[in-house]
Amino acid sequence: MTSTDSGRQVRTSGCPVRNGGIDLVDPMLYSDGDAPAMWRRLRAMDTLHWQQVDDENGFWSVVAYDDADRVLRDWAVFTSERGTLVDLLGHDDPAGGRQLAVTDPPRHSEMRGRLHKALTARAVDRQRDMITRLVVELIEPLGDGGVFDFAQATLALPMAVSGTLMGIPRRDWPWLSRLTTVCIAADDPEYQGPDGKAATLEAAHRELFAYFQDLVESRRANLGDDLLSVLIETTFEGRHMSPGEITSNCYSLLLGANVTTPHSPNFVMAEFLETGTLAEWSAHPEVDATATEEALRWASPVNHFLRYATQDVILGNTPIAAGDAVVVWLGAANRDENAFPDAEVFNLRRKPNKHLAFGAGPHYCVGHSLARLTLRILFHELFERFDDFQAAGPTQRLRSNFVSGFKHIPITAKRRTGGRSS
Repeated sequence: MTSTDSGRQVRTSGCPVRNGGIDLVDPMLYSDGDAPAMWRRLRAMDTLHWQQVDDENGFWSVVAYDDADRVLRDWAVFTSERGTLVDLLGHDDPAGGRQLAVTDPPRHSEMRGRLHKALTARAVDRQRDMITRLVVELIEPLGDGGVFDFAQATLALPMAVSGTLMGIPRRDWPWLSRLTTVCIAADDPEYQGPDGKAATLEAAHRELFAYFQDLVESRRANLGDDLLSVLIETTFEGRHMSPGEITSNCYSLLLGANVTTPHSPNFVMAEFLETGTLAEWSAHPEVDATATEEALRWASPVNHFLRYATQDVILGNTPIAAGDAVVVWLGAANRDENAFPDAEVFNLRRKPNKHLAFGAGPHYCVGHSLARLTLRILFHELFERFDDFQAAGPTQRLRSNFVSGFKHIPITAKRRTGGRSS
């Protein structure tokens, strides 16, 4: 340990492993590099890896499944209230204690209650026909014979579904979809504004929060059974949510949907387009459920979650000090051979499959049932309507250290003359 001019101690030696060229914060690793190879290297270590980010901040990387599961479940030892994104390292999240993602139990559980009931598997199954119509509308142009950007279609899907459930006007969907993508991929040149990342994020956040503030005020006068009305009517600690809390959670819902839903099918399409995997899946509708879970494991669209240790603790044979930042890399945990036999094999019939794509513990994704139903409908309709999928150009990954995904996947396909079973 050494001291900075401010007196703060920084790990420069005595760590299990120094950086050694490993930079898991670099968004280029996930767009142009080989993150799975990096994760394999880190999982092979006997201790956790410490990465020093700047003179004052660093974090421990959690890449093994059991360690990741423990961190995500044990909110008392690993709090989320200071922030959950590595880009916020060293700065406490201003939404801490007001937004579900950055609020710990018991306040989290009470705040989440009504929204959880509105998004149970039984509740969202009643939206099956609506989701099917939206999915078909988005993928139907694939049958026109021209080049179809599959990634752009799936990136529009979560906004369509969430927008319908939240009662957001359809005319605003494309704009909101782009803004939420900006918020999770502001490092990407296609989404970054001319003034750089910080200015891009600030502008996107300002526009989103202003939009939802106006929408909340107008919805108060005309409450319905939509998710926004659920948030407005939610009470906890003997009071209704404040306008700021409602707006913050609207933002969180859209962001969560934008991350979890599109990138699992994008990974499947981008990585297995001409391998026979799509043909096998299409020929066996009975694997839809297990194959969808495997797509979630394989893609692990949410790349990481940040936590802070609230006390001294031993994790992965490594002493973690109270106040240390700990980053769980979900894609690394989901390819841990100790948890998933043949983890580097995409197995359409993998079972059990206790992946961490939706997290674990009290912060397990509140919209997981909606995301699962949407994905199963998407794969079913895709294979029911089309076959002979072919690449029509190079794929492009999103440049982001938070979301693991694709932004462009140009393909062609042929319209089926009969259903999947024919």
